[in-house]
Amino acid sequence: MRRLIAVVAMVTAATGPVRAQQPDPLASCAAPAVTTAEVDRQSVYVAMNDGVKLAVDVYLPRGLTTGTRLPSVLVSTRYWRAAEGQPIGPMEKFWISRGYAYVYADVRGTGASYGQWYYPWSPREIEDLTGLADWIATQPWSDGQVGSVGTSYTGNTAQLTAAGGSRAVKAVIPRFMDFDAYADLTYPGGVFNEMLIRDWGKMVYAMDMNKVPQAPNGVRKVDADTDGSLLAGAVQDHQKNPPLYTSMDGIVYRDDVVPAFGGATNDMASSYQYRAQVERSGVPIFGWGSWLDAGTSQGVLNRFMTWSNPQIAVIGPWSHGGGNHTSPFLAPATPTVPTNLVQNEQAACFFDQYLRGKSNRMTGKTLIYYTLGEEKWKQTTSWPVAGTTSRRFHLAGGGALAARAPAQTGRDEYRVDFEVSTGTNNRWYTQLGGNDVIYPERSEQDARMLTYTTAPLDRDLEVTGQGVVTLNVRSTATDGNFFVYLEDVSPEGKSTYVTEGMLRALHRKLSTDPAPYRTTYPYRSYRKADGQPLVPGQTATLTFQLIPTSVLFKAGHRIRIAIAGADKETFQRIPAQGDVTLTVERGGARGSFIDLPIVPR
Repeated sequence: MRRLIAVVAMVTAATGPVRAQQPDPLASCAAPAVTTAEVDRQSVYVAMNDGVKLAVDVYLPRGLTTGTRLPSVLVSTRYWRAAEGQPIGPMEKFWISRGYAYVYADVRGTGASYGQWYYPWSPREIEDLTGLADWIATQPWSDGQVGSVGTSYTGNTAQLTAAGGSRAVKAVIPRFMDFDAYADLTYPGGVFNEMLIRDWGKMVYAMDMNKVPQAPNGVRKVDADTDGSLLAGAVQDHQKNPPLYTSMDGIVYRDDVVPAFGGATNDMASSYQYRAQVERSGVPIFGWGSWLDAGTSQGVLNRFMTWSNPQIAVIGPWSHGGGNHTSPFLAPATPTVPTNLVQNEQAACFFDQYLRGKSNRMTGKTLIYYTLGEEKWKQTTSWPVAGTTSRRFHLAGGGALAARAPAQTGRDEYRVDFEVSTGTNNRWYTQLGGNDVIYPERSEQDARMLTYTTAPLDRDLEVTGQGVVTLNVRSTATDGNFFVYLEDVSPEGKSTYVTEGMLRALHRKLSTDPAPYRTTYPYRSYRKADGQPLVPGQTATLTFQLIPTSVLFKAGHRIRIAIAGADKETFQRIPAQGDVTLTVERGGARGSFIDLPIVPR
């Protein structure tokens, strides 16, 4: 964190009081001690409270003397803790070199663990996380203190390790996790992320069956399994695991019951539901996300605004996992900042505070974020950023995006092009392995959508937060997906992707029920009782958020929104067949517009 804060400190006083330097919560955190110790590994089965055995690898410094006790880092995965024959890796060596034991577990029903995996982060899986933390605390090499860290699936298990009530858990680092799996990842805006569920589901099912071409020797056996019979028994248990993609067929709403999930609803995989348990723990959270990684930034912000736990939150310009710099205004080969090594060092520094008794413990909340286009790190203790105002831009005639509402009413017709696509290197595909996020120049795709563009800006304009779109539309269909893209258009006419938002029209009804977490956008339940089909030819109001961003639109550039009805390679087509024509209203009481959060400069 010291290097990241050092970047933040470069922000000059000229940016005004909103950018005033905040106290550095890790300023006195000493650099982690680095050793050159060799590493030993033990691979064992650990029985949970119902007798199901989980495969666990324990990494310790070689030659650890009797009576020496270490704090422990716990990682729980459904992607195999290791393949057979895989050597000890850099992450294990990293944590051992900094004075920690490292414990890596296959979650129930996966890898070499026994049991059945119904769906991600089930209550039973969370109970196992508690069992693992308690088991670690009783080991002769453990000092009784556990921190959990992870990225993606393991980021979720890291967060939920704090939900089980184990007194051993002192701090967690959830990276690029799914705070609200339905709204942030699998059904953003109620639109089914068909690509992700299909491809991810096939991948993990093959892993559970121990059949992965890239790892022909399969998952690592525990040390006692000399003949492979124990692993064979675990894989036999996995035969009960549901194939995810086919299990989700026909699922639309949050409260749809998925029979293959043991009768759980579609929404049970969301960690936001464990707010009470995590807040009761008081466990500090060091949460990471990205403006360009699915909806991880939305989850980071909603947790930051809602949960009372001490939090450092970081939102950067990265691919999934933080491996690639993805600012759309920089070349794809731009080095990642901070590097993966520095990100790990910051994690060690954070754990040192809570597991090793370092001074200057964090209190309250701090959010550190990166502004695209300006390419600068900033920080705040509140969200939205102090001084943020909302500025409305109206859809106007001639494809204009106007600061004033048009005096004349009008409408634009758009025949949906179902071949429109953001490609296969977008913010959703990066979830499958952390590949770089690259959006090609958008002019060609813009020509196939309905676009509205401002005049050149007379001064720099910073948009930090979540835009909210209101479309008054008619459709020739009873349902459909609506996509809105926010883009930057340079003086030369280059159109650059910034962020997007989407809504399945069926879910357009806003809810007056209490939301389960605080948002900066209108709340909708996505529940069956609120489903509302379109009436062909009748105007409907669709109000929905863009995925949050922080971006600087520079003077001379223009702001564009582009409206589409499909993103072919990623999201399910609605309706499945046939042509659809949309009519977008503009001007007057039924005009369409977008509200953008503007930060003063």
